[in-house]
Amino acid sequence: MPYRKESFYPGAYYHLYNRGVNREKIFFERENYLFFLRQLRKYFKRELVSIIAYCLMPNHYHLIIYLNTNNLANIMQRFTLSYSKAINKRYSRVGALFQGPFKAIQVDRNEYLIHLSRYIHLNPVEANIINKAEDWEFSSYRDYIGIRKGTLIAPDIVLTQFNSRNDYEQFVKKYEEKDIEFIRHLIIE
Repeated sequence: MPYRKESFYPGAYYHLYNRGVNREKIFFERENYLFFLRQLRKYFKRELVSIIAYCLMPNHYHLIIYLNTNNLANIMQRFTLSYSKAINKRYSRVGALFQGPFKAIQVDRNEYLIHLSRYIHLNPVEANIINKAEDWEFSSYRDYIGIRKGTLIAPDIVLTQFNSRNDYEQFVKKYEEKDIEFIRHLIIE
């Protein structure tokens, strides 16, 4: 992996994302999504990285993390390499799966954090893959609103900014185009 210009600081939140080379798929079937999540659990040990929210889309992924180490680049390198090798082997393909190194943007305010979580959870709706965010199996939204109790994510930093899970659900459902301005600099192009 090439040298990264960014520094990663323990105690900070980051939006991590990447997409497939040439905007092609990185997930080809349900098992690929599940394997990606298993690899996240393997490489993102809670004492090093807490996953706040995620959404896996057919050709890209989004993660919001809280960092407890300064070793993020190494963790991400091992994680994406393991996923890429498995996909290449499974589908008899060669070459890069991802469009370069992962992107990482520090999320420095709670306002950005909650708007970014909403943006990430609405990704499959905005892409017209599903009609309602809760219908997408491969995001943390179901955990946020209480219809699934997974152990991969730590949503409390976002949820404690609302009176209830229902209030967060309403916040997501009341999204308007103007709300994107809060996070425009944090989203994938």
